[in-house]
Amino acid sequence: MYRIHCLNPISKVGLNHLPENYSLTDSAAEADGILVRSAVMHDMEMPESLLAVARAGAGYNNIPLEKCAQKGIVVFNTPGANANGVKEIIIAAMLLASRDIVGGIEWVKENQSDPAIAKATEKAKKAFAGTEIMGKTLGVIGLGAIGAMVANVAEQLGMTVMGYDPFLSVDAAWKLSHSVKHVTDVNEIYSNCDFITIHVPAMDSTKGMIGKEAIALMKPNAVILNFARDVLCDEQAAVEALAEGRIRRYVSDFPTPVTSGKPGCIVIPHLGASTEESEDNCAVMAVKELQDYLENGSIVNSVNYPRCEVGPCRTASRVAVLHRNVAGMLTAITTCAADAGINIAEVVNKSRDEVAYTLIDLDQKATAQMVESLNAIPGVFRVRVIQ
Repeated sequence: MYRIHCLNPISKVGLNHLPENYSLTDSAAEADGILVRSAVMHDMEMPESLLAVARAGAGYNNIPLEKCAQKGIVVFNTPGANANGVKEIIIAAMLLASRDIVGGIEWVKENQSDPAIAKATEKAKKAFAGTEIMGKTLGVIGLGAIGAMVANVAEQLGMTVMGYDPFLSVDAAWKLSHSVKHVTDVNEIYSNCDFITIHVPAMDSTKGMIGKEAIALMKPNAVILNFARDVLCDEQAAVEALAEGRIRRYVSDFPTPVTSGKPGCIVIPHLGASTEESEDNCAVMAVKELQDYLENGSIVNSVNYPRCEVGPCRTASRVAVLHRNVAGMLTAITTCAADAGINIAEVVNKSRDEVAYTLIDLDQKATAQMVESLNAIPGVFRVRVIQ
């Protein structure tokens, strides 16, 4: 029986995918797996029983990845599961920035008691007129699941689209419209685009990526769209540029004291993936990732351990070893099996930066002696007997 704890409310559509040999527990201290959305786990004491954490969403800043890795806890996210919801709100954001729809709606509220509001509207509406997005140029920084979808829809809406992604995968490239112009210098995006949307993870190398220098290259009618992470843009620089008329709008899905209520800023309360469909899709994907890892040892979409896709065990036993990525480790692991007199049918070894993952399928059941020997190897974080 596997025990799952939810740190946040998780869609029932996802939880309904848990088979009968799983149970939900109110206690994180006894959980084998944790499902989480926005709850911050950095100060959380990780129980010894915990094998995996699945984040029902793409971001994972709320989870201590290194701490989990060194305790042999695999952390998953759900890339692409909420991509359509975010794509749709970005298209809406471009329209909100192009035409002062928000200002117009607020005017109607303020004048709702005017019996002649219909007549007054014809005079007032000129103040809220804007431009169309058709024929404008959109720059997409980061062509992953969301970026690619935004690029394709924008192209279908009659926009010229430029994309920048130095790490563009073959799979992502296949999903892009052939009309999207791929550039190798991000400054081309800043200099030529009417709309600029960013879709990269928040890392030390990307924080403040859209800063004073980037903004200085932009057109005075440029609109910056930030639906990835607030820290990717130097928001103070954006507010100053707006005040000086050097850019047109800054649209963000992350309310901060710097941008909230500031002229030229359209700030949305983190609604990008807040749709029923996105929450259901993320929950289903997170549950399936947990299940595949707990039952088979397969790792797909982990953010702290290497990808290792395997099917069900076809031999007498399968053992997973989570360990440091150091020389001689694989030899030490296989020696433990040999010393126990157990034949290895298959070995899979994958590494990612400082950690590694080894799966061994055995022709006999793993013995307590073998497991004890594996745990005694310096650099081993955790040993799991899966079958």
